[in-house]
Amino acid sequence: MNIPENLKYSSDHEWIRVEGEVAYVGITDFAQHELGDIVFVDITTEGETLEKGEVFGSIEAVKTVSDVLLPVGGEILEVNAAVGDNGEASLVNNDPYGEGWLVKIKMTDPAELDELLDAAAYHNLIGA
Repeated sequence: MNIPENLKYSSDHEWIRVEGEVAYVGITDFAQHELGDIVFVDITTEGETLEKGEVFGSIEAVKTVSDVLLPVGGEILEVNAAVGDNGEASLVNNDPYGEGWLVKIKMTDPAELDELLDAAAYHNLIGA
């Protein structure tokens, strides 16, 4: 299981990578593996400001639909068009930490990052 050291993780299997004023959010390798073949990513919250733990979209796999939750509060600045409506949802399976990111956000309170898991704690959570 791929668990990059430079990311923070939620117990709901989302990851966050901070780059200056913005942060990228996606689902973990574990989550995409559990979901199976992802066929559609539905995110309609661009421009909205959401609280930590709020649903910002959903991911549809062959056998299930799963909500995705923000690991920290913030404004949804951009939805990754590469995986969105006319994009290639399978990027989330093939490259969950790279081209398969879901949203770019401006964090409301960067201190919320301290409440997230580091790679070792996430590793323990999933028992990998």
